Amino acid sequence: MTAIEVFTPAKINLTLHVTGQREDGYHLLDSLVAFASVGDRLRIVPGNALSLTVEGREAAGVPADMDNLALRAAALIRGDGAALTLDKNLPSASGIGGGSADAAAAWRGMFSLDEQQAKQLCAAPDAVLDTHLDALLGLGADVPMCLISTPLRVRGIGDQLTRVALPSVPAILVNPRVPVSTPAVFQALEAKPNPPMPDDLPDFADAATLIDWLHQMRNDLQAPAIAVEPAISAVLDAIAALPGCRLARMSGSGATCFGLFETWDEATAAAQVIHTLHPPWWLAACVLGDQWSAAMPRVS
Repeated sequence: MTAIEVFTPAKINLTLHVTGQREDGYHLLDSLVAFASVGDRLRIVPGNALSLTVEGREAAGVPADMDNLALRAAALIRGDGAALTLDKNLPSASGIGGGSADAAAAWRGMFSLDEQQAKQLCAAPDAVLDTHLDALLGLGADVPMCLISTPLRVRGIGDQLTRVALPSVPAILVNPRVPVSTPAVFQALEAKPNPPMPDDLPDFADAATLIDWLHQMRNDLQAPAIAVEPAISAVLDAIAALPGCRLARMSGSGATCFGLFETWDEATAAAQVIHTLHPPWWLAACVLGDQWSAAMPRVS
């Protein structure tokens, strides 16, 4: 029986500028997003009923019913015929798009069960995304960007996506394993209209150039997230103190934070230091950049 294997890269907000709030309560964003070489993995086998099994080191507490975005995404494509197995490696509700990435992966995988649709997704992913944008946004604001898992400038409520060219950047991701409520973080944000990124982004020759520019940008949710959960500040301080770390910042609404480095050796050495000093924390060394090829469904 044919099975589809799908990698679900973590989504990292290198910048996150909150530029306003609509009357319906949705916040307007301007964010530079990259995708990590670490993530969850999903296996899809056609069957007679739709089901989800969650396993892996981060499976605890992850629902396996229609409260799970991956199962809801699968139901949009094929509501009565697939068994999904999610290998959960990313911490849940941690600001790196774990649930949204899983939903996008389930959608890619289910869509690709049809050979012609698989070819369409491979050849013209932006056209496929445009066609199904409303349905994907219905699952969550981060799902459309996770569908193509390539560096993007994300504006509006997550519905305005522009591809950008970014160099690959070695990084570490660190989460202190504390729950952070996204609504609580937005509620703690004092100023809703903040300046966006520049209209025109520069050309980034290498990782060092990108990191230098990122120092001029912000995550407007970082300060309110620290007010909600002070452990985030301790994580940022620990990352910033690492040898070779060029930038420490929180992703999304937290609590996952990242450190950027110029070389892979620096990133892996830094990860070892964090593991030694803070063994309870969730930790991953990775490369941030374009994960579209890795995220394409594969037949096994």
